[in-house]
Amino acid sequence: MQIIDGKKIAEEIKGEIREAVDKMCARNLKPPHLAAVLVGHDGGSETYVAQKVKSCEQVGFRSSLIRYEEDVTEAALLRCIARLNIDTDIDGFIVQLPLPGHINERAIIEAIAPAKDVDGFHPENAGRMAIGLPCHVSATPAGIMELFRRCRIDTQGKHCVVLGRSNIVGKPISILMSQKSQPGDATVTLCHSRTRNLADITRQADIIIAAMGQPDFLTADMVKDGVVVIDVGTTRIPSTDTRSGWKLKGDVKFDEVAPKCSYITPVPGGVGPMTIVSLLRNTLQAAEQRNRP
Repeated sequence: MQIIDGKKIAEEIKGEIREAVDKMCARNLKPPHLAAVLVGHDGGSETYVAQKVKSCEQVGFRSSLIRYEEDVTEAALLRCIARLNIDTDIDGFIVQLPLPGHINERAIIEAIAPAKDVDGFHPENAGRMAIGLPCHVSATPAGIMELFRRCRIDTQGKHCVVLGRSNIVGKPISILMSQKSQPGDATVTLCHSRTRNLADITRQADIIIAAMGQPDFLTADMVKDGVVVIDVGTTRIPSTDTRSGWKLKGDVKFDEVAPKCSYITPVPGGVGPMTIVSLLRNTLQAAEQRNRP
């Protein structure tokens, strides 16, 4: 059993991004500039955005943080997005999710210019990804594919079971894994809350990507020996063992499942760091596109 060290791999990729930025600056070009829009004070969102800002500093990006209170109107948020879309100083930006209930997330996502949608959520990027055209690929699925690539995990012809059908992880990773590529070329089963006899399906899987947001959902009796398990879950649960009073819990019951795996990602330190570097790579891509004559 090998634990996939997403943090270590992410640091390697950050080094590669830093080199690209240094070369850009050596040509007297502006470094990439990533902006983040944060609404309210959700603990998870605050932590995630702070990690993004820190990562930007590490690779030589410029970064901006735009804050709004929880009661911001949808119209005000749309005006902000319209300004960022035409701001030539900003290469890419994200609107941190989730948003308050009175704001239509789909309307916000669709308002972002696809070229600056470095989260890869806009329908244009999602559609181009689905048919294999150049685009900003959703950051978490892109990070998972990079883990397969860097760890040289063979996916060709394997049975990959994806748990969860969200537009952010489940659907896009199921498409990427089924495409004619390496990694890819897998036979994919997409499962969700209405799937019957789920354990019968997961026990057939060579690869399981768990993205349901249900802590400890995948247990040892649901997997076969030698399976590759990618745990996307990051649920905050109360904890008396940490200063923050909470800890992150994955969708996989790690202590039970890990001994049966050939590869497995931990939580934290697995997929999470890869999501952030994928966001950085998308921003670098956007900046390189800006610099093309």
